[in-house]
Amino acid sequence: MREHIQIRETVAAEMPRDLLLQADPSTARVNACLHNARCFVGEIDADIVGVYLLQATAPEVWELMNISVHAAFQMQGVGSAMLRHAIATAGAAGAIRLEVGTGSFGYQLGFYQRHGFRVTAIAQDFFLTHYDEPIHEDGIQLKDMLRLTLELR
Repeated sequence: MREHIQIRETVAAEMPRDLLLQADPSTARVNACLHNARCFVGEIDADIVGVYLLQATAPEVWELMNISVHAAFQMQGVGSAMLRHAIATAGAAGAIRLEVGTGSFGYQLGFYQRHGFRVTAIAQDFFLTHYDEPIHEDGIQLKDMLRLTLELR
């Protein structure tokens, strides 16, 4: 990545909804996540190029609820920088485990695995039962969610 990204915490009201909805197309689910999440934006030259949401889900367990990078900045290291920041932030907050849910195939799965996350569970039919509209990735309908975990200690 040629440009340096600055990542800062912000409030839910300042989170760009278009980027959040890029990662999760359900407005209701995004709004529900924002209610209890810590919100972060990634900026390059004062322009927001990425976002992520972190939430404590149990003692010492945090979840990455959403991470998204503007299309013009994808495949340039922005997402990796933001994920590393999320991992460090969760660890600094006392988490011993960071979890994330993603589709059962596609770029996102490899992205998390490259950063050390491992598949720990499958939520069968998650995308069929929790979304009103079908979600497609690479022309294939998402049905199952994989739960991935990164042990921080």
